[in-house]
This record gives sequence, structure tokens and C-alpha cells, in this order.
Amino acid sequence: MKVLVTGGAGYIGSVTTRLLVEAGHEIVVFDNLERGHFEAVDPSAVLVRGDLRRPEEIRRAVGEHRPEALVHFAAYAYVGESVSDPLGYYRNNVGGALALVEAIAAVGSVRRIVFSSTCATYGEPPEMPIRETMPQRPANPYGETKLAVERLLLAAQGPLGLEPVFLRYFNAAGASRDLGEDHDPETHLIPLALDAARGHRPHLEIFGDNYDTPDGTCVRDYVHVEDLARAHLLALQAEVTGAFNLGTGRGHSVREVIDTAARVSGREVPYRVGPRRPGDPPTLVADATRAHEVLGWTPRSPALETMIADAWEWHCRYPEGYRSPAAAGWRRAEPSR
Repeated sequence: MKVLVTGGAGYIGSVTTRLLVEAGHEIVVFDNLERGHFEAVDPSAVLVRGDLRRPEEIRRAVGEHRPEALVHFAAYAYVGESVSDPLGYYRNNVGGALALVEAIAAVGSVRRIVFSSTCATYGEPPEMPIRETMPQRPANPYGETKLAVERLLLAAQGPLGLEPVFLRYFNAAGASRDLGEDHDPETHLIPLALDAARGHRPHLEIFGDNYDTPDGTCVRDYVHVEDLARAHLLALQAEVTGAFNLGTGRGHSVREVIDTAARVSGREVPYRVGPRRPGDPPTLVADATRAHEVLGWTPRSPALETMIADAWEWHCRYPEGYRSPAAAGWRRAEPSR
């Protein structure tokens, strides 16, 4: 199957792209490389450098390659940034998705769409764990934009004959061989904790320690990036639509992550406690029963220690991320434009 992967140069997108290639699919990656990495794109995939905010570029790519299915990752994904720049998030995430839907509608070759959604669409649910049937009341503009794209795809489902699947995953973690997490700026807890352990930053910032949780710090459900990639492959193959939570069903606090990072690395993780970050719910833990029963998806690496160990190994191998000399030279050709 020919699959268009938007955002395939990003963290989860690159791991998914490689898995799809290994499964025998023909992959076209569409990415502006603003936050993704040229070195992370599987060399067997066609890389088209383009921006969804420029509709003519995605129309040209879809018209030229005529994909049969779509996996849509491309989006801004920082909660704090979405609070300070909501217009930029709506312009990029929602406006970009609208341009994408219009492009595939014009060609008419795509039916199956797997959308990279998020647990942030739920906001602060009334109970844990979170089920797909719970109300979606985002607590920040990032979650609002992801929910808006879900609703856009639902509205287009009948008129365009689309088959959308929404994968609402929780906190991605870990690494997959030579593919890992490298953001600029980095805002995710595990790579920040490992940076502090390596001495690449003076300390880790904890955003509040007075939440209604066992140790006062936020609790999150972490899921291995390879498990997330497998869910996308299963969603492409399944003859179903609708939403699926992706998580392990077990939450870990910020302090638990710090302790595990120190144990895995054998180094101290210096930290200090700062004020709460706007838009952060105290606890987010998944009920992924539907993904297990309908998609046949079960996390193969559910242990937090495994995820952190894989991330630690990647960061040690590539101390400057994809800027490290060892990460260069994956591809021989420049991306098309």
C-alpha cells in the first residue's frame, strides 16, 4: 500500500515510517523539517519537503504520488507553547489539517486515515483511567487543536468516504535503535532528566509539587515509541474507525521518572521545583482496553525502566542528537522540494 506520512521526520513519525517500510508499504514522507530531522527519515521512503500551511505544496505532493492511505503526524505539540501562542497552533495544526483534507479530497485516492491524536483532548477527566467515551474538554490550546482535527475528519467522513482512526496516545518515551527523541527546545520529561544526568543542563525543572497525587508531582502514563508505531500499523490494517487510547494503564509521577533515570544512568539527576505550568492536569492514565480488543494492540515494552534505558542508550550513542556525527549520512539524496 502506498502511504503518505505527514511529519514522518519527527520522533514518533520516523519510527512509524521505518516500521511501515519494513512491513512492505511504499512510504512518502511529507515534512517541512522545521521540527523533524532529515537524518531520521528512513532511506527507503520518498521524502518530500513541504509545509501544510502552504496548501499548494501538499496538493502537489498528493497529486504526484496519489497515496492510498494517510498517517497524519505533522503538528506542533508543546502544551506550554500552545498557551503562549494559540493562534500559531490553530494555524499550523488545524489550518494544516484542513489543507491536507482538501488535497486528498481533490485526488480521491485516500480512504484510510490514521490521525496522531492525544490524551490532551480529554482535559481533566472526572475519573481515572481515561476511556474513549469520556467527555473531551481540553485544558490547553494544543488539546483543542487536536480535538478540532478529530471533528474535521469526522465531518468529512461521509462526504469524502474517509475511514478515520484517532490514536489518542499518552506520553511517548524510549528510542528505537538509531531513532530517538531530539527536540529543540526539548520540553519532555524523560530526555530532560537524562540531559541533567549527563550534565547537559544544570538541573531539571519540576513544574509544581503540590498536585493531588501521591507525591505531589504530576502523574503520566508512558508508552514506548515502538509500541506507538505498531499501533499505527495495526490501525492501517484494521477495518474499523473511531478513537483508541494508547497507554500502559499505569501512571508514573515526575519523581518516579527522576528516580528511575538516576538508577538507569547510575548518575544523579539534579532538579529544582518551580511553579505549576499552565494547562497541566494532575493525572492522565489510559484505559487502552478498546485498542487491545479491536486492534489487537498490547504494549510489548510497558516498563518505565525499559523506556528510559532505551532512551539513555540512544542519548549516549548520539550525545548531540541528530547533530552527532554518527547520525549523519543516512540518506544520499537531498529531499525533493
